[in-house]
Amino acid sequence: MARRGVDVRREEILAATVELIDANGLAQTRVKDVASVLGISAGLIFYHFETKDALLAAAFRHAVRQDLLRLEQTETRYADPVERLRRMLAVYGPQGRAPGWRLWIDAWALAQREPAIRRVLRHLDDEWRAALLRTIEGGVGAGKFRCADPAAAVARIGALLDGLSVATLVYRTVSRTQLRTWVREATAREVAIDPALLD
Repeated sequence: MARRGVDVRREEILAATVELIDANGLAQTRVKDVASVLGISAGLIFYHFETKDALLAAAFRHAVRQDLLRLEQTETRYADPVERLRRMLAVYGPQGRAPGWRLWIDAWALAQREPAIRRVLRHLDDEWRAALLRTIEGGVGAGKFRCADPAAAVARIGALLDGLSVATLVYRTVSRTQLRTWVREATAREVAIDPALLD
């Protein structure tokens, strides 16, 4: 690829970084590799991002933002709390090649030692849980759900989804069908509805 200069936009750098993270992992992604893929200098990357950690955090946010956009669209598109909950569970779980989930899992490990990654991870997780909480509280208010403690229900649903997703994508001890079934059944119990309504 021919060398390009300052015309390389921040978004191009983020997209290239995400591809490298997906292929190599967060910890193994180097600034010089991103620069090489784009045919630019590492200095240009540091012009846009002060440190490697800042680049990785921004790339992670960029990658997972697509998942959160789908979540936001689901929340605004479906007025019925049951349908919204069903769709939100489908959006959150691993789908296709699941690059978003591979990045999440990779970020969990790195976040233990990297404050920049930890902050982004926490922010994104907070957005997901807040959307789920609004959906459950809205369903309780509309008389569609019964749930004495929506915040606790969100914590349990989130933990189950996270744990089963690791078992599905990392350990491969749980199938995607099992993940969807168990999450659907547990969520239905949390809000006192028939699990078939979330199918």
